[in-house]
Amino acid sequence: MKHWLSIIVILCCVAGMQAQTVKDLQQEQKKLQQQIQQTDKMLGETKKNEKATANKLNLLNKDIKDRKRLISNINSEINVLNRDINDLTTRRTELQSELGQLQQDYAQLVRATHYADMQASPLMFLFSADNFQQLMRRIRYMQQFQQYRKNQVAKIQQVQNDIDIQNSLLTERRETRTQALNTQKREHDNLTRTERKQQQMLNELKKKEKDLTAQLKKQQKKADEINRKIDDLIRKQAASTTTLTKEQQLIAGGFEKNKGLLPWPVEKGFISGTFGTHPHPIYPDVTINNKGIYLQTQSGSSARAVYEGEVSACLVLGSTFAVIVQHGNYRTVYSNLDKLYVKQGDKVQPKQALGRILTDSNEDNKTELFFQIYQDRTLLNPTPWLAK
Repeated sequence: MKHWLSIIVILCCVAGMQAQTVKDLQQEQKKLQQQIQQTDKMLGETKKNEKATANKLNLLNKDIKDRKRLISNINSEINVLNRDINDLTTRRTELQSELGQLQQDYAQLVRATHYADMQASPLMFLFSADNFQQLMRRIRYMQQFQQYRKNQVAKIQQVQNDIDIQNSLLTERRETRTQALNTQKREHDNLTRTERKQQQMLNELKKKEKDLTAQLKKQQKKADEINRKIDDLIRKQAASTTTLTKEQQLIAGGFEKNKGLLPWPVEKGFISGTFGTHPHPIYPDVTINNKGIYLQTQSGSSARAVYEGEVSACLVLGSTFAVIVQHGNYRTVYSNLDKLYVKQGDKVQPKQALGRILTDSNEDNKTELFFQIYQDRTLLNPTPWLAK
């Protein structure tokens, strides 16, 4: 009995773990589907034509990446469900075998009891005792025997209930697996269509390589000029800040402790340009040198402060604006804004809107924030600082 109780406890724990895993996978699927919807919305905001652009290709690449992750997630869910179904089927078979043995044992017990009843009545069995002590032993024996019969009946009922539970769980898991398989097929079809669009667009952009390469180099030169202005101002601010106040020290300490936990400077979106020097994903002859990260989002979105601090500067950079927020000896920079919501000297809180991000009609209606982090005069990679 103890052996069977141990097996039941272990199987229940395993089933519970697998059910939780399926739930976690489904929650991750929901997040991925939301990301795909956001990317599709951004694709819908591009200029309403079939003209191939780097922006459209970048969004398609993001869409493909998320769809592949979604399909991988669904595959993991199906694998967990298959294991769960196999475990439940095995357990049901064991329970059915146990039930059969219990029913067989009980039938033999009933037959034996009936045969004994035919030979002598219970009263005769009791009254034929030689003495009082024997009579008491026979009474206890009959009580124990009746209790044993009741226990056997209870066991049979319990095992039958367990089988019913296993059948119910199996039905539920199989229905969930069917839904997952249908979703998997649908996402595979979506992925195939998106990859076809991606290849067509890539082929078109390759034909325009010379013109677009020249345009990208021009954009990089403009970005370098803006970065130099921001860098110069940051260095001047850092040089003029000789000692931090106690409040600034506390803010700087809090900023540092929250590395990897800072909220994103956009409510929705994705990293469309990573930090550092690397070749362009389409044109390897063009080298990209990002002094921060680019975050693409939906039109009308605002740049948000990632931590509490004070606006130390609002810059005009041609036709756009940038905001610098000081967090002790750390500074965050939010560029490519077309409207400001704050001014120099304002105290800001995490997730507070600083300005509206430009939706560039000359760049296929792309809405993209440029975000930087400095520690004193040192430029840092912002990605490890943001929450996953």
